[in-house]
Amino acid sequence: MSDSITDSITYRRFTLDDIAAAHALTAEVKWPHRTDDWRFVVQLGVGFVAEDASGVIGTALCWKYGAERASLGMVIVSPAQQGRGIGRKLMELVLEEVGDRVTFLHATPAGQPLYEKLGFCAAGTLDQHQGAAFQPPLVSLPPGERLRPLGSSDTARLVELASRASGLDRAEVLPALLGTADGIALDRDGELIGFALFRRFGRGFAIGPVVAPASEDSARAKALISHWLALNEGVFVRIDTPGESGLTDWLEQLGLPRVDTVIKMVRPATPGELANGAQDAQYLQYGIINQAIL
Repeated sequence: MSDSITDSITYRRFTLDDIAAAHALTAEVKWPHRTDDWRFVVQLGVGFVAEDASGVIGTALCWKYGAERASLGMVIVSPAQQGRGIGRKLMELVLEEVGDRVTFLHATPAGQPLYEKLGFCAAGTLDQHQGAAFQPPLVSLPPGERLRPLGSSDTARLVELASRASGLDRAEVLPALLGTADGIALDRDGELIGFALFRRFGRGFAIGPVVAPASEDSARAKALISHWLALNEGVFVRIDTPGESGLTDWLEQLGLPRVDTVIKMVRPATPGELANGAQDAQYLQYGIINQAIL
């Protein structure tokens, strides 16, 4: 793609050399991302920056999950530069990059009107929980099920479960995540049926993804989450849970209050995608990786 200049603003592809400037932008808008958090998402995706004589003033990234699906995120424009159409231009660039793929994003109230103009429709909510003063309970598992450490031979099964629960191809994302995260597996008579990862992120640590068989009481997901909370009492922890997970009240009772809710959006907004997309009804993603990669 050739660079374009409009009103002295240049748009070009994001490079690893832009991470420091992008991190400064997140600090400017009070997002918690560390430099390492930026590096992780940049290396998995494709992005664009807007810059003028002062430097980078906007970013937008996208991630492709096979030939059919994608997500967008890290859409930031410096507050001093907003109102110049920069966000829309960056969105047009990433949408051109993902092409005809069904594309997801999480929208703040400020960003939602722009995304609606670009053809996105609401398809759910996401609750952000965080805190450090929690008291996790012991959660009983059904007979024959137990938690165990992840092993190197589990990767293929983790990719399968994560893909089924999210409806997205996790063949690239999950192995990269395993390089930075600790994990716990849910085992049923020798078969891995769920898992939860725990890693550094933002102000402290993040739990996610959390994948477990669907059930009315969400007991298996609660056991996976409680495992990490019990090992990290007093540590700042964040988990982002889909609104349909049914975990919000439980997490708040544990001492992880909901601090924000954002809107999950999809384009094109077909009835199937607005329902559950390509997600497997047998497994649910009770906690996502992050709001960009889903």
